[in-house]
Amino acid sequence: MSKESKIPNFHLRADCNNCFGLCCVALYFSASEGFPMDKEAGQPCLNLQSDFRCSIHQNLQERGLKGCIAYDCFGAGQKVSQVSYLGKDWRTEPQSVKQMFEVFLNMRQIHELLWYLTEALTLKPAFAIRNLIKSMLEKTEKQTYLSPEAVTVLDVASHRAEVNRVLLKTSELVRADARSGQKAHLKHQRSFGRGADLIAKDLRRYDLRGANLRGAYLIAADLRGMDLSGADFIGADFRDTDLRGTDLSKSIFLTQGQINSAKGDEYTKLPPALLRPVFWSSEES
Repeated sequence: MSKESKIPNFHLRADCNNCFGLCCVALYFSASEGFPMDKEAGQPCLNLQSDFRCSIHQNLQERGLKGCIAYDCFGAGQKVSQVSYLGKDWRTEPQSVKQMFEVFLNMRQIHELLWYLTEALTLKPAFAIRNLIKSMLEKTEKQTYLSPEAVTVLDVASHRAEVNRVLLKTSELVRADARSGQKAHLKHQRSFGRGADLIAKDLRRYDLRGANLRGAYLIAADLRGMDLSGADFIGADFRDTDLRGTDLSKSIFLTQGQINSAKGDEYTKLPPALLRPVFWSSEES
């Protein structure tokens, strides 16, 4: 067993080799949002090859296709391709196309919730609600093995709200633990509400350990060299956020898509479940 496969949410990483290019077909694209072109949902991207691989995947960074770089299906693509449809793709099963794409869109949301719940189960400060987290994780996991027909009619929004209540309790415990050892005189402590507008802000003068940065707009914000232990980043916008030298190793609810959207370097510390983008090493310091 490889070292990576021991990571709890390893199976929730996208595996394009076992997917039928679903994100390149099912989704709506807008060139203004960092995709290669405007594309209607259900229309294959022009760069999608016959083997369901992207012909320009190795050059996404050079082409500035930030939308493609940041997208993460949380493993929903391979689940739909290999489990829901047992290896039958949308080209050879045209009668299943509409349903398959609907299943993928719902499955992607469910897998995102699995990503957060799987991480929550590993967080020591949340041990007191471990059984609650585990129960919600199991309930969510079962949904991914339902028939395609059942997945299309799931009330994902309602389930997301239910999961979020558990994740919020988890966040409160983790953030309180991170703040418990802080020395307030070293840096200014600052509280931000959900969805805070921090676009292009220099946040280095603040102590953001244990901060609630859920849904924060951190576009082009400066977080260089900061310790962000216990900070909750669920849903935060990391486009061009400067993370050079930043310690995110104990931050919570980060995703690969967020990291891929940001700027970092060899000194940026990431949680074990996340991969360092290969293009970080080539960016100017």
